[in-house]
This record gives sequence, structure tokens and C-alpha cells, in this order.
Amino acid sequence: MNPFIKHITKSMLKAWCLAVCGMVCVTAGGAEMRFHCERDTLELNELLTAGKASGLRTGNALTTFYAGRLLDRPYVAHTLEGDEERLTINIDELDCTTFVETLYALTRATLEGRTSWRDYAHYLEDVRYRGGTMGDYASRLHYISDWLMDNRSRGNVEEVTADVKGVRYKVKTINYMSTHRDSYPSLADSAQFIKIKNVEGGYVNHRFPFIRKEALDSRDVENTLRSGDMVGLVTTIDGLDISHLGIIKKSDDGKLYLLDASSVGKKVMLEPQPLSEQLRKHKSVIGIRVWRIKQ
Repeated sequence: MNPFIKHITKSMLKAWCLAVCGMVCVTAGGAEMRFHCERDTLELNELLTAGKASGLRTGNALTTFYAGRLLDRPYVAHTLEGDEERLTINIDELDCTTFVETLYALTRATLEGRTSWRDYAHYLEDVRYRGGTMGDYASRLHYISDWLMDNRSRGNVEEVTADVKGVRYKVKTINYMSTHRDSYPSLADSAQFIKIKNVEGGYVNHRFPFIRKEALDSRDVENTLRSGDMVGLVTTIDGLDISHLGIIKKSDDGKLYLLDASSVGKKVMLEPQPLSEQLRKHKSVIGIRVWRIKQ
């Protein structure tokens, strides 16, 4: 069966579910989507139509285009959390992770010539969950190393970190969630805790590439990276790999800036300082990893 036909069949929502904000919609297949507001579906259709009309046909150009359309939307954390795992669609309130996932789903739908919010939902599920299918809490790709591994293996993204001259490598055990169990309400469930521990078991002494923050204003780095590249800030925090996400925006003179859903600025914004200067004051950040949507 054509995957899009299968998805559209699965995604036929009950008509009454569009009546209120904060709604939960039950699909014909039994899965659930959670919308922030009924306007989200209409706005997604408008965004995707605008993306198609833009004439842009590369992943990086479309990612940058859609990031511009999301500027000034408020930063709100923990919008994916709830009593049960649902495919949460919320383009009104974004954190750094949901911002990047939103850009991916909008861009991928446009690259495939799709202009319906149902297609956006399909690609959002595909990028957010292991193997592209939503299950329970542990099926969500919580760690960015895991997110990258899964999405790279399925051809969704390609990492370009190692393409930069002078790339470094770090070995780290990633287990922050299980060692901070009280910070994650869903991990009070023993079954979910065990599943997360099993995921972390694949990232003991995990080796990954990164670009040192001291090298970000070098010509080699500036020439390799592009506007629209997705970027993760590599952290020294024990058990954690990436502490923040955003995309690259290059100035006319080639300088790299971060466009992100900022917890400091409380909105989606273009950071005022070049990325190299911005990261100098962040002692816990040692560099970045970079990837882009695979064309």
C-alpha cells in the first residue's frame, strides 16, 4: 500500500475534534494526535501552500524559509509531555527540539509536493519517533545522538560535522534521563524507565564528532556550513550529549548565527551575536554537531 494512502486513511479525524483548543483527536487507527488549537491545521495548510509557492526546492532553503515564518513565536517548554504519549502538533508554542522537528516536517512535506496538515503530521511522527512510528513514551527519540542515529539510518538527515577540517571526536556515556529519573514524570513508570535504560545501553562510551566552538569563525567552517543546517550544542553536562538545538543562519559576510527557540529570549529568534561569540560565554558548551535534511 502507498504509505501516504495508508497515512491519510489512518489520519481521518472525527469532525467534532476541531471544535476546541487543547483538543485530543482519535484517529481511525486508534492512535491519537493532540493539537494546541483548531487553527493549527488551517495554518499548517497555509504555511505549506506558501512553501510550495516560494519556488524553493532544496532542504536548506526551505528550512530557512520556514524558520522565518516561525519567528517571534513564544518559547514554551514541555509541550510534548502528558499522561499518555500522543503525536503533539503545536506550532504556536515551541521549544528548541519541537522547533527543529517542526522545520523538518514542513520542509519534508514541501520537498514531496505535499500541502496538507495530514502530511505534516506524517513527517512529524516520522522524525520524532523511533522507526517513524509513535508508540509509548520510550519510543520518542529523546537524546539527539539517538535521534540522529535513527533518522540517518532511515535517510531523513545527513550529518556533515565530520566534513569540516579539524573535526574532533568525543567519547561519552549518555544516561542523563535514568540518572535524573525524578525530573521525568513518565519515568515513574517502571516499564518506561527500563525501556529508557535499554536505549541508553546503546550509548555507553558513545563516540561522536563535533566542531570546537573556538573554530566556528574559521574560514573552513564558514565555507562548509550553510544557512538552514540544523545544529546541536555539544555539552559537558554528565550523561548528556546535546543541550540545545537550532539552525544556522549565515550573514552576507559568511558569519554563522544561531536561529532558535530561545529559553532566554522566550521566543523564536535570530541570536544577535555570531555563534562563535555566543558560545564563548557558555562554559558547558564545547562545540556543535551539524546535520541537514537529506535531499
